[in-house]
Amino acid sequence: VRRQQRDRVGELLLSIRGLPAALPALPLELTVLYNSLLFTVGASDSAIKGEAEGIRQGLLRVLEACGACRQDLGMEELWQKVLQEVTVEELQAPLHRLGALQAAWWLAAGRLGSVAGLFQLLSTAEDLGRAHCSEGQNKLLSLIKAWQVPPEEASLPLVQSAKDLKEILCTAAAFLQGLRELEAGNFPTALSLLQEAAGGFCSKKILAQIYTCLGCCAQRMGKPQTALQHLKRALQVDFQCLPALSHAAAVYHELGETDAELQALTLLYEALGKNPPAAASSSSCFLMQTELLVHTPVLTSLLRHHHPSEVKYLLAQRCLQGGRVADAVEHYLDFLSLLQEGLQQQMPLDGSSALPRIPEVFLEAASALEQAGRHQDAITVCEEVISRTTDLIPRVLRVEERLEQPECSSPGAELAGGLLSQKNESLCCLAWRAAGYLQQGWAWAKLGKSKEAVTQFSRCLSDLLHLQLHGPGVKPTENLQAEVEVLQKIRLLSLIGRGTQFLELGRHKEALLDFQHSLQISPGDPAAASYLVQALWKLNRKQEAAAQWQKLSQSSPGEDGQQRGQGRPLPLYLVSCLEQAMFPHSEPLARSIQDYLGTAAQDTS
Repeated sequence: VRRQQRDRVGELLLSIRGLPAALPALPLELTVLYNSLLFTVGASDSAIKGEAEGIRQGLLRVLEACGACRQDLGMEELWQKVLQEVTVEELQAPLHRLGALQAAWWLAAGRLGSVAGLFQLLSTAEDLGRAHCSEGQNKLLSLIKAWQVPPEEASLPLVQSAKDLKEILCTAAAFLQGLRELEAGNFPTALSLLQEAAGGFCSKKILAQIYTCLGCCAQRMGKPQTALQHLKRALQVDFQCLPALSHAAAVYHELGETDAELQALTLLYEALGKNPPAAASSSSCFLMQTELLVHTPVLTSLLRHHHPSEVKYLLAQRCLQGGRVADAVEHYLDFLSLLQEGLQQQMPLDGSSALPRIPEVFLEAASALEQAGRHQDAITVCEEVISRTTDLIPRVLRVEERLEQPECSSPGAELAGGLLSQKNESLCCLAWRAAGYLQQGWAWAKLGKSKEAVTQFSRCLSDLLHLQLHGPGVKPTENLQAEVEVLQKIRLLSLIGRGTQFLELGRHKEALLDFQHSLQISPGDPAAASYLVQALWKLNRKQEAAAQWQKLSQSSPGEDGQQRGQGRPLPLYLVSCLEQAMFPHSEPLARSIQDYLGTAAQDTS
């Protein structure tokens, strides 16, 4: 229907413009132009883009009818010329309405300064005085609010009143500026502007989006409870505003409220799994609406809809982090089955996905399976990672201090950047395969197969011989430092793991060497130091064992925490390996060492 109305009004406008511009007919022509532009906007039902060429033609027709010189001017200069030189009373109301439409086009383009300048031209001295009195408030909003809407004429009906258009402009201006301030990190100002927008003239869909943005703003201000109130309000207004649900889950995660977070993620996954309702045409009687004026990258980012698989992964990850192993296994296996259905082809390619690299997901799934006691399944999943990465790792991988990302453009910059990216990718593949062997080693150990465990730990350590660090101090660039730290942690855990299995097999000297090597990699590591004491004791080197035990007992607990906090957080797939590598408290060993020290003290006295 709207398209038919647009076509009829468009035909009428073309008929009028086929005649020479004449002052008596201009009020009608400008009103038809106003209605035509609104019908065009309403029929498209999509965001306004570009310039309104129809407005330019209308202004040039006004200048032609008034006998003014038609110069090649930009839109801002053209409006200034028309409003300053055309004083015919009958043209003021149509020009003001057309000016409000121009403001809508400029708002959609983010030209807030142009909008402010236009309303200064449209306003009387009295209007500007009112706007000036509102100093301390937002300048643009004050100018729009101070503008006096021209009265309507019964003989020239409008498809949307200028009064309603003014309200929409106020809401859109507040929303747009609030988003800008939010992006700039000016959170109190953003909060004020978004609250202004929430009290404005808009649909339920836009109101829910505004509340979602208010929730994000409050969260960034360190007010999670306030954020949750806004996000819940968004869902009350529009239960289909799923981004509000995903942001609420993130706030619950920040608060450590795991039950609430998992509940929110479960609801989100279920909602995304349902067939979304067809995008209904707007039930609003208004052709120009706030949603047609507000389309910025920051809003797109805040309102991004997650793919169901991303939510499924978050459920799996959060359950694993929270120790809900059975649920984690179920979610990870569901996610891996989605992979078999061609999930990667459906995922966004802009880097906005919450998913980690696929091998890391496999390793996390293996970790969950292992913690659930499904050790053979964990071994199988790790084998998949190992087989897929084997051909991607060079025989020798060198990390040099000199290799840095070039800061400026140069003939070799692209090549150097490519080499760095390739080296980083090789390090990732090496870390994944080594972690696969590491997890298999611990899984075989849990199954009581010490020989098989030693084999897998040895393969892990053999893998890490591929890595060669070169340069003074052996300090890689920041781009590679994180991956090198992970590889060093894998090396440490593998040495401890193999050492423990050597102890199980009675190969105490080999165990001692692994624990000594562990302490070279990570001096003061409590697990390696404790196992070293045990190995020395089993070798009947009691004096050395007692000395190491005393040294370990005197070390500050904070030193280890400080060591563990260095670098990036440990990948989730290594956390269970770290826990398994911890030295189990041995009361008999401690008592034996204390007895030995007591006897030695008596002999000395």
